[in-house]
Amino acid sequence: MAEGMRDLLRGLRVFAGPLGSFDPDLAPEDPLELFREWFADAVKAEVAEPHAMTVATVDADGVPSARIVILKDLTDEGWWFATTTTSAKGRDLAENPNVALLFFWGAPGRQVRVTGRAELAAPEARASDFRNRPLEGRVAGLHGRQSEPLDDLAEIHRRAEIDRERLRADPDLAPDDWGLYLVRPTRVEFWQADPDRRHTRLRYEREGSGWRRGLLWP
Repeated sequence: MAEGMRDLLRGLRVFAGPLGSFDPDLAPEDPLELFREWFADAVKAEVAEPHAMTVATVDADGVPSARIVILKDLTDEGWWFATTTTSAKGRDLAENPNVALLFFWGAPGRQVRVTGRAELAAPEARASDFRNRPLEGRVAGLHGRQSEPLDDLAEIHRRAEIDRERLRADPDLAPDDWGLYLVRPTRVEFWQADPDRRHTRLRYEREGSGWRRGLLWP
């Protein structure tokens, strides 16, 4: 069985292309500017859900955890995402704000890795973010039990009906545990695949108010 899995994995194509092109000599000084360019390329290439990113955190015992979330915004300050402060990742960030983000756009063969520190936004910004979510997103955000044990899937539907009624009664309702996080980057890496494995890696590292950049071996 193990050999069958190995053969299956080795038979899969890697970097089938068409891959994107990247000349690091032409890259802008600011990594956020380059991210905007690459993100626009991913949208143009019709990459599925290009705003989906991996968020990796570490708990109080040093145990890492990763999950996919949706990018909520990109400003000159950094990358934004939302979750409840009582969720596993919210609790992790309360103990250790160091965080890593990963974007993977398979079709053009690109990755962007972000390392930084997460900051919880002010209460007004968090409430505004929640109120601007689609209805079912707000319904799910009111449950407040993310990652807790669940005995029966039907409980989710029952809780959803209760929370939907709460929102009908109070459309401006926003829970206190809704979290909007800004990830201020200290390091950003752009990775462009090459079919011969001669991948191009360009890393930006925060240096004062600017950035120092350099190439990395693949």
